[in-house]
Amino acid sequence: MSTFADIDPATGETIADVAISTSEALRAAVAAARAAQPEWAEVPFAERARLLLAGAARLDERAEEVARMATREMGKPFAEALSETRGWAKGVKRTMDEVERALEPEVLRGDDSETRVEREPLGVVAAITPWNFPVGMPLEIVLPALATGNAVVLKPSEHVPLTGELLHEIFSAELPEGLFGLVHGAGDVGAELVASDVDMIGFVGSRDTGRRIMESASRDLKRLVLELGGKDPLVVFEDADLDAAAECAVKHSLRNTGQVCCSVERVYVADAVADRFEALVLEKARGWKHGSGFDEESKMGPMVSAEQRDKVVAQVEDAVARGARLLLGGETPEGAGAFYPATVLADVGEDLDISRHETFGPVVSLSRFSGGEDEAVRLANDTPYGLGANVYTADAERGRRVARRIKSGQVGVNRYLGGAAGAPWVGARQSGFGFLGGVEGHKQFTIPKSISYPVA
Repeated sequence: MSTFADIDPATGETIADVAISTSEALRAAVAAARAAQPEWAEVPFAERARLLLAGAARLDERAEEVARMATREMGKPFAEALSETRGWAKGVKRTMDEVERALEPEVLRGDDSETRVEREPLGVVAAITPWNFPVGMPLEIVLPALATGNAVVLKPSEHVPLTGELLHEIFSAELPEGLFGLVHGAGDVGAELVASDVDMIGFVGSRDTGRRIMESASRDLKRLVLELGGKDPLVVFEDADLDAAAECAVKHSLRNTGQVCCSVERVYVADAVADRFEALVLEKARGWKHGSGFDEESKMGPMVSAEQRDKVVAQVEDAVARGARLLLGGETPEGAGAFYPATVLADVGEDLDISRHETFGPVVSLSRFSGGEDEAVRLANDTPYGLGANVYTADAERGRRVARRIKSGQVGVNRYLGGAAGAPWVGARQSGFGFLGGVEGHKQFTIPKSISYPVA
């Protein structure tokens, strides 16, 4: 039996050796899901929702256990892991309400016909999910997929397999046997799952992996929802509330140790206020101490792995060698664990690797602009990505205007981009294919079917 080591990134120690799913086990999980799905699709929505809400209650009861495992496996502060777990458990009711709305049939009437448009499940959904939000990201796919009448086979990231196991155990306890499957392994297992007898792939992860999934799925025209990466800009105009903008820049560059697909990764500040803004950023960033996720004084845990940290180190060192100013951090701590300090760079050039490719680490990257609104928009859009963006200005009309001009799935004006519950989460351009969340996102786990009748 082949295994992989589940490593605690804070200590470098092995938490467990986890069995890699064999090809036979993977095919069996998919086959079991395939066999269970038709009967599940016939279960009334209210009963499906009741069973998933019972799973949510179990998750809430075991929230500390799940959060503790998430912190051990990927390092985030325990309080954040607990908030993620309890927040998603409590949010299942809202998700079920949204799914119910998504499934409501639509009746259309013509001169001689009446058409009823209903929503049918796709069949078996492969859920391939990342490690940075090890509770939220699986549930973002699994819950609407199951609620709309599909079966699911989950492959959690190899960095958080035991958190994935706990989620599977908790929700499977309420569901028909075989309906919700689980497989373990790295990218090769994910590729095999994509190529298996599934009808849809829901994936959250990198753009490069998303491309490979799309290529594989194209052979059988399988449905896709891909939530991919970003290189999100924050634009600060000269009339902005600089303290609020600096708080946004620091918090959303550093939270979860910068390992967030919609992190602030590029900050463009009007030249007239750039010096004051840098001082505010430095003051705030110095308070972001790193350490064990179980240390209550730590605002950042370790990075998920030494390999991920090495990528960030390479970007920072390249930026400094090519003219960026290192204002804070930038030195790899000695000792065990994949730790990296809060780091602030200024005068970051447009052509640097750290300006072009995802950093996914705790770096605040500051640049200046002097050409007004048009230049700010050009810089914000100078990326193949389009996940999120943020704009700070005292001019409300300019804020709305710039938000409309930035090519992004979601934009925050004088606040971080996260918005009201129920809004879909959209990756524009190369940040996604399809989208998740809200009524419209949940519909993507279904296909509309029109049934028409004659009328007198």
